[in-house]
Amino acid sequence: MAIDQKTLDELKSMLLKEKEDLEKNLGRIAKPINKEEGDYETSFEELGDDKDDNATEVDQYSQNLSVENSLEKQLQNVLDALEKIDKGTYGKCENCDKDIPLERLQVNPSARVCLDC
Repeated sequence: MAIDQKTLDELKSMLLKEKEDLEKNLGRIAKPINKEEGDYETSFEELGDDKDDNATEVDQYSQNLSVENSLEKQLQNVLDALEKIDKGTYGKCENCDKDIPLERLQVNPSARVCLDC
């Protein structure tokens, strides 16, 4: 199944919007190391020197690190999908090389695999 240009443009637009949202959310808790590759580093906020402040800092950092890892993975999927669009390989399952159903791509434009895989 070939994706027509209009649909491909719509999917690309969805991916670019998702990329923008993910980068904005990542920017709240992390600093970009390599934005083109979607690589960020979680910020560590210094609240103070006493024991309670230190515990709060570590707790906040560990929560942010978990969120950052999840957002970074989503961003990497989006960047990979955009690269596939440019290469003309978008919409193919990474496992079996079958076409990913258009309905799946419309719900999750950064999908890497078909439903069977």
